[in-house]
Amino acid sequence: MVSSSSSLSEVKIISQCFVQPKTHHEKSKEPYHLSPMDHVMLSVQYIQKGLLFLKPSISESDDAVKTKDSMESLLEKLKDSLATTLVHFYPLAGRLSISKTDKPRSYSVFVDCNNSPGAGFIHAKSDLSVADIVESKHVPLVVQSFFDHHKAVNRDGQTMSLLSVKVTELVDGVFIGLSMNHSIGDGSSFWHFFNSLSEIFNSHEDSNEKLLCLKNPPIFREVNGPICRLPLSPLENSISRFEPPVLKERMFHFSAETLRSLKSKANQECGTSNISSFQSLTAFMWRSITRARRSPNDQETTCRFAAGNRSRMIPPLPANHFGGYVSLASKTTNVGNLLEKEFGWAALQLHQAVTQHSDEKIASDIDRWFKSLFDLQLAGLYDPNVVHMGSSPRFNKYGCEFGMGKAVAARSGYNGKYDGKVSAYPGREGGGSIDLEVCLLPEYMEALESDQDFMSFVSSST
Repeated sequence: MVSSSSSLSEVKIISQCFVQPKTHHEKSKEPYHLSPMDHVMLSVQYIQKGLLFLKPSISESDDAVKTKDSMESLLEKLKDSLATTLVHFYPLAGRLSISKTDKPRSYSVFVDCNNSPGAGFIHAKSDLSVADIVESKHVPLVVQSFFDHHKAVNRDGQTMSLLSVKVTELVDGVFIGLSMNHSIGDGSSFWHFFNSLSEIFNSHEDSNEKLLCLKNPPIFREVNGPICRLPLSPLENSISRFEPPVLKERMFHFSAETLRSLKSKANQECGTSNISSFQSLTAFMWRSITRARRSPNDQETTCRFAAGNRSRMIPPLPANHFGGYVSLASKTTNVGNLLEKEFGWAALQLHQAVTQHSDEKIASDIDRWFKSLFDLQLAGLYDPNVVHMGSSPRFNKYGCEFGMGKAVAARSGYNGKYDGKVSAYPGREGGGSIDLEVCLLPEYMEALESDQDFMSFVSSST
């Protein structure tokens, strides 16, 4: 494991700039207003996800020169591809601003694409190797330095870029880390952008055709649609900054065979065939982490997960509809119930939470959060007895390539983490395997790693 002193081998910024869209999107001249749910997300932190690649092998002669030329070529092509991709994802090049009316006095947040220097682009360097990152038992803290907008909350988007790309050169690898304002888009939109950036990077068409040809272009809300208004300015309120305690973070790998086994066990115990593999895995993690915490049997515990709303809305939205279309589904019980009943019982509770996550419930949740004036802050999401499953193994994370082959690993930054936060990634080998990024207090992580029932299902750590 990389010791704390090698964060030590801190990441050094070589250069930084802003990137503007190559041409102006026809809608970029108008304010892009946030939806009610987007407003709710203003107190939450930026999304930070990235991919680690191995540098292409270079012959022994002129190593330093060729490596420098290769890196400069990568950076220039990435910047050019980013400028093109921003044409399609035009709000990400803007900044947050306030629209105000006086009679009656009200406020609304919108993205201003005309008064912004663009998206951030940073080149950094570290003397760490790929092995230092992927072979550590726990994710090294230095990974947090591979991302821009460390600890930033979405309200900061009035002075910070809404999107920033940080390219960190390692001794034998390259990490491409993206930070995106979470009030502009959810995880689905984040990876839609990342995949589009990869598609444009790998396009061999001329630059004009590149601008027009995106296999899966984003769909945006109409700029002239209903505007969400508030009685106070959500950008001028004081921002509470949540500082979680020191956490241990580890990647756990679950093979497709293990997931099939968990799904079969859950469905057999409940006499059904409706419980999914992911619901079964989430139930398994809920029980395992709760057991590691050794909480009293009469204490309540909650499993909460981010549920995509696009397909559940009436009428449903297409998968490529850009924005924040995710809310929370959850189930609460006491520790005794969770651990004493069969595993299938917990999986069924989560299955029911998913089936009950309807258009009506989504609208009710958003209305409640909105009327509470954005109580959805990271500190409010934290609870010492919660297990929160975030992200999704359905996102095409390993489909992003930038001339260096398939990524070696996916990692995330500091933002959005607390004790009990679990994030799901597709397994690198595909086939339905899943990697889980688990964040726990050190004593709970030690207990989880010592739990033979849990570790017997883990294929490996990544």
